[in-house]
Amino acid sequence: MSETTRVDTDLEISRAILRRWHEDVPNDRLAHLVKDAWRAFQRSLSVRLARHGIPHGHWTFLRVLWERDGVTQRELAIQAGVSEPATLAALRAMEKAGHVVRRRRAGNRKNVYVKLTRAGAALRHELVPLAVSVNAVATRDVRARDVAMTRRTLLAILDNLAADELAQVAPGSTRAPSRKRAPRQRAARAA
Repeated sequence: MSETTRVDTDLEISRAILRRWHEDVPNDRLAHLVKDAWRAFQRSLSVRLARHGIPHGHWTFLRVLWERDGVTQRELAIQAGVSEPATLAALRAMEKAGHVVRRRRAGNRKNVYVKLTRAGAALRHELVPLAVSVNAVATRDVRARDVAMTRRTLLAILDNLAADELAQVAPGSTRAPSRKRAPRQRAARAA
């Protein structure tokens, strides 16, 4: 798909989402509105990141590593909220790009630790302003107190849903029902 075609498609998607919320179903469920807002944030940031040659998927891991460099791959996956196989794929690409290195430590051959390279660490000063600008665009003409209220509301929603997920865990289970086993894990367990 050419860049022009992709941009036209993205604009068409944005127009359809706006029409949907303003005209078709302005009172649809909050979950759908949050999802569409998240996608709009993601598209806006992705366009900016692409200008710097950074895939949006790498952003998720860079943000974690800028705060907690040197974590294990598993810890990184958990902190980023991404599956371990997807994390591994992204880290391989990030390593190839020269943004991270993955190493095992002497005395601990089990865990693989992820460390930013100088180039990966330097991206923080280049990319964080892009995210700040997306947030500024998103909240333009929105009163500061309304932004603060939205933040409090979304945090309360996160707290409520996390508590609900924990309440749904079957007694004796170590995993919420929303966490599916990978096919390999299911096969191993069945054997």
